[in-house]
Amino acid sequence: MTFDWTQGPLAEGLRNYNAAEFFAAHEAWESVWLTAPQPEKTFLQGLIQVTVAFHHLQRNNSLGTTRLLQAALRKLEPYPPEFGGISVHLLCNDIRERLQTLTTVQPIPPLAPPRIQPQCL
Repeated sequence: MTFDWTQGPLAEGLRNYNAAEFFAAHEAWESVWLTAPQPEKTFLQGLIQVTVAFHHLQRNNSLGTTRLLQAALRKLEPYPPEFGGISVHLLCNDIRERLQTLTTVQPIPPLAPPRIQPQCL
């Protein structure tokens, strides 16, 4: 499977994600995830879990955010540093930093979403 972050549902989801429209990003990426083969399917599931985590954070559900980021990290860590045109290394580091903040800082400060940055853009 080839990831095209410049058009179609992947690009739409990325635009939504960058606009903090996390539920819409989830919906766009889920349409691709449903028919994706492995290992792309699990990778997309990890990205979707990141988007849903930040949707939970928008709704002040820090426990849901923490659990989904932990699940996303478990899915994404086995991938190489770059996969599907995304810097997995950068994304996983960002997730770890957000988890550290969620578990140590109260009240939770505003958190930037982890960077999902295609290399081609």
